[in-house]
Amino acid sequence: MASPLTALSPLDGRYAGAADPLRPYFSEHALIRYRVRVELAWLQALAAEPAVVELRPFSSKTAAALEALVAKFSEADSEQIKRIEAETNHDVKAIEYWLKARLGRSREVRGALEFIHFAATSEDINNLSYALMLAESRERVMLPALDRVVAALREGAHRHAAAAMLARTHGQAASPTTLGKELANFVHRLRRARTRIAAAPLPGKMNGATGNYHAHTVAYPGTDWEKVCARFVQRLGLEFNPYTTQIEPHDSLAELLDAYAGANAVLLDLDRDLWGYIALGYFRQKLKKGEVGSSTMPHKVNPIDFENSEGNVGVANALLRHLSDKLPVSRWQRDLSDSTALRNVGAALGHSLLAWRACLRGLGKLEADPARMAEDLDANWEVLAEAVQQVMRRHGVGGAYEKLKALSRGKRLDRQRLATFIRSLALPPEARKRLLALTPARYTGLAAKLARRI
Repeated sequence: MASPLTALSPLDGRYAGAADPLRPYFSEHALIRYRVRVELAWLQALAAEPAVVELRPFSSKTAAALEALVAKFSEADSEQIKRIEAETNHDVKAIEYWLKARLGRSREVRGALEFIHFAATSEDINNLSYALMLAESRERVMLPALDRVVAALREGAHRHAAAAMLARTHGQAASPTTLGKELANFVHRLRRARTRIAAAPLPGKMNGATGNYHAHTVAYPGTDWEKVCARFVQRLGLEFNPYTTQIEPHDSLAELLDAYAGANAVLLDLDRDLWGYIALGYFRQKLKKGEVGSSTMPHKVNPIDFENSEGNVGVANALLRHLSDKLPVSRWQRDLSDSTALRNVGAALGHSLLAWRACLRGLGKLEADPARMAEDLDANWEVLAEAVQQVMRRHGVGGAYEKLKALSRGKRLDRQRLATFIRSLALPPEARKRLLALTPARYTGLAAKLARRI
């Protein structure tokens, strides 16, 4: 076996360990195993169908043996199938031949061998295999990984709910917020993104060469094959698509991939914001013994996890966006361009998973620096111009915006100068007192409440 040092893809080299959770779903071996699973499920469905009088339902012993064949399907089995494929130059036909050779040893199944791949086109097997791969990886790997990021952000939102910090709109000092509220924003956005991922349907089809049940109906003319095939697809846990060409058109698959890309876009925004807060000193990073930040500057503690996350988001979304655009498009009833493209779904999700894990790792290293945030707030009293203006408007002081603009636009205000301006205003004593007591650190609105509520 090739060394990770010679791997062409970083998912199989440098990042092999991080990508391991997706190998049972998207490796070549996994794809072959899913195809075997679908072929055997279709054979058992035919055996249980009364219209197929040549077959009888398999005994519980044989049914268990077929299930065990899938459960114990090994890399050696895949290698045998690949050797057959080298002769047939057809991956799904190779599986059919392998199954016939393997199941021919069973007396009960021997008479059913010609019903393996009955009335099916390769795409009947492939579309169901990919749908199952995506459905099961979503539930067992991807959503739990995303949930861990959301949980870490939510914990930070609660912990720092009242930690006041200077906001920056257009990169300039703006009405203060809290560190917890900024994290809460991403919790809310990623939850919405998660809902999109979880809700994306995964349909399947089992309707033959161009989607019209030709072979089914000529072999068994009196059978409601649409009903039979719909029941089969639904028993696999998938939605049934009644209108297809030779291929299931991948519209829903594209929706799922686009939903993953949407979650990644939110994560990219988070990565860059956190990178910036580290640069401002609002966060320190916990030190790891033995770790080096720079090959020449020993003082450096770089935000490498968020940079790693950002880089992998870029690679993931390049693949995800391409796939979501390409897969629903096929010439006439079928072309093969989707087949080679689909093999990159695992890579797209692999880079997504790397990005999520890197971000989570970075979140675990962050420590807020309240003193640094307070220092920034105290240096920007001009952010209270908004507050003073609104109180002036309430109490009928004319030209409120213009007066504050003349006082503060492009200028630094300190506490004394702002207080002098407030005292000059014709305001009720209570309103004047409230404004004089206001500081940038206290001017956070409902930020703490919103952060704690998430």
